[in-house]
Amino acid sequence: MGDTPFGLCVNSSTLWCGDVPLVEMIRVASEAGYQGYEPWVKELDAYCAGGGTLAELALRFSDAGLRVMNLIGFFAWAVDDPAERAEGLEEARRNFAQAQALSCPFVAAPPWHLVDERVVDLLPIAERYAALVDIARDFGVVPLLEYWGHSKTLCRLGEALLVLAESGRSEGRILSDVFHTYKGSGSTDAMRLLSGDSLGLLHLNDYPSSPPPATITDAARVYPGDGVAPLERILGDLARNGYRGMLSLELFNETYWAQTPETVARTGIAKVRAVVARALAE
Repeated sequence: MGDTPFGLCVNSSTLWCGDVPLVEMIRVASEAGYQGYEPWVKELDAYCAGGGTLAELALRFSDAGLRVMNLIGFFAWAVDDPAERAEGLEEARRNFAQAQALSCPFVAAPPWHLVDERVVDLLPIAERYAALVDIARDFGVVPLLEYWGHSKTLCRLGEALLVLAESGRSEGRILSDVFHTYKGSGSTDAMRLLSGDSLGLLHLNDYPSSPPPATITDAARVYPGDGVAPLERILGDLARNGYRGMLSLELFNETYWAQTPETVARTGIAKVRAVVARALAE
């Protein structure tokens, strides 16, 4: 991890600069200097549909010096309906098997199909997260409890912390995101509570001073240091709290997508390194 306590990772969404195939994004990320990569399940499926195999893809990542850190997938693990949840858990198992094939430690578990439903009692969701962790254990991976700022359920870091605490699963971890933390609560103060024992991966990004949380969207995400998020404080707290995992650059900015993936990858890693250096200097 060099001269920082964190590894540097990039999410595929950051490099969606036109119709760029996954193998090309892997090359770009490697040449830019990232150590980790977050592919989307739909990209793995497209690669295999085109005649490739996960074993071949694992070798591509290894040869590029990239560790696959987390798969971005979508399955309804937390919903109340038993039939829908059972179907979601089957997709989860498929995603866990894909992660296992890529020696990937984590799979994202966002509040899929709960975005439009407000669930007040989170204890049943904690039980469902525990069940998800138990399933994932058979594959040697951990589902990362992800909160989405735009969701009506699990929209705040505090909700995710409650679910994690009440799940009773010590290997459980949260997938945190600077943008989603701000979007969900209008503040990033709760990120002080994250540590190496609770955080699996951080999606690193920044946001402008406007629009406000109620109307801001993923498309407004900007490079770290180009917005108003207190990133130096956030990263300094994480370092002091013992987090030694990856910072994954996750952006959905159409202005960046209009550029080449090489430009975005190199600009992004330079911005991340700069903000980390400032955080550690404080």
